[in-house]
Amino acid sequence: MWIADRSRAQELDRIAESEFGLSTRVLMERAGLAVFDAVRKMLPDGGRLIFFCGKGHNGGDGLVTARVAHSHGYRVEILMACEEKELAPETGYQHQLTLAQGLEPIFCNDARWERRIEGLHNCDLIVDALLGIGAHRQVFGPVKRSIQSINRSGVPVVSIDVPSGICCNTGEELGESVWALRTITLGMPKPYLFQGIGLEHAGYWSVAEIGYPQALLTEPTDARLIDGEWVANLLPERLKASHKGDNGHILIVAGSKWMRGAASLSAMAAFGAGAGLVTVAGTPEVLAAVASNVPEALLLPLPEQDGVIAPEAADVLFRYRHKFYTALFGPGLSQEAPVQEFLKNLFEFWTEPCVLDADALNAVAMGVPMPKAECVLTPHPGEMSRLLHSSIAEVQADRFQTVRQAVQQTHRSVVLKGPYSIVGEPGQPMMVNCTGNPGLASAGMGDVLGGMIATLMAQDLPGYYAAGCSMFWHGAAADMCAEEIGPIGFRASDVAMTLPRARAKIVSACIDR
Repeated sequence: MWIADRSRAQELDRIAESEFGLSTRVLMERAGLAVFDAVRKMLPDGGRLIFFCGKGHNGGDGLVTARVAHSHGYRVEILMACEEKELAPETGYQHQLTLAQGLEPIFCNDARWERRIEGLHNCDLIVDALLGIGAHRQVFGPVKRSIQSINRSGVPVVSIDVPSGICCNTGEELGESVWALRTITLGMPKPYLFQGIGLEHAGYWSVAEIGYPQALLTEPTDARLIDGEWVANLLPERLKASHKGDNGHILIVAGSKWMRGAASLSAMAAFGAGAGLVTVAGTPEVLAAVASNVPEALLLPLPEQDGVIAPEAADVLFRYRHKFYTALFGPGLSQEAPVQEFLKNLFEFWTEPCVLDADALNAVAMGVPMPKAECVLTPHPGEMSRLLHSSIAEVQADRFQTVRQAVQQTHRSVVLKGPYSIVGEPGQPMMVNCTGNPGLASAGMGDVLGGMIATLMAQDLPGYYAAGCSMFWHGAAADMCAEEIGPIGFRASDVAMTLPRARAKIVSACIDR
């Protein structure tokens, strides 16, 4: 499913009318029906609804929904955060239809308006149709007053297309914004659903099909939401006659005296993702932990200096480099000076596909050149801020733009981790993940993801696709853990152990279709 920013969403409306004969009026009617369908599911036995409508087309969508709800027996009240003379033409037309049906919207210059917005707690549901995707300036006046009253009311809110006061493109708050329980976005998902305050304020969201031609909905944009069918079609099959050498030999260079478990988690994940062979290279202390936790892993001892990998360890890996299909560098290595020197020496000769995570990324941020090989970079926001020499706030302010910038700067595939992780690569649309849950905010989850990406790359998936498949699969495994163990408190090792069952579920869901 392609993601539409503000300009693309506005272009959809224009092309739908000019080339396909779908007028704004028709789309507005269909939007109202779609929103009412969500309202009816939330209040199947009827109830009292208060609609907050603005002067633009979003307000028109709200007026249509109000008319439909009224015709189905719901008690409806409409509060307009504008004066009647300010209504856009199509919204004015919907206002006239609303009056003809016996409903009287109350405008903000009416003495009754202020009293009504103070009595919101008496209704069952609020429908927010104040501002749509066009909003990009700070809210003020009656709109701001309405948003504040809605949020104070404690009443559940359904927002139409975008919670009012949220910037469609960035998800940032325009001074004040509605906190919705449910958002019905129209036609295509928008960037605000995946970042910033919009991610939280949208609540549970869904995309309403309101009649845009499929030719418009399937036209590529610069970002897409990946799904299970896409992933299932890309995951490598296991041939009946295959042996362990056919399924990829992954090198994992990880761990230090402070973080001995990182290497074990990555190795566990690599096996869970289907690796045929996994070699962990590290200090003796790290390898002892790996031997205890992942007995299937092969071990390659490296020289040690003060509990971390010594610079001369690069010579050891140089001798064995041709044994490995791919590598994962970074989890738990630390940022000590010997590690920086080791990675500098290693990256000078490394030519196999690889994943750079954690302290390998920190080394790159400190000036260590990346390998001249296919690389996937997997930063979390803190690591990304160091790579781009910016603040975490700047990274998170527009995660799509951050990924674009990182791809342009590194010329590599980049995974910006977090809720709705984003993958970018030069010349390719960004991919946004839709699986996972807040339980993933725990130590070691990135180590698991790195092992998965390296494994799929070893099985001949290009890094861009390996990263997209892995982040969906990783989140799906976490969703299974949340369901079976609990939403908070499952561990990275639980996710790694759940990978085979999550894969089976993804693939079987595709087959069942």
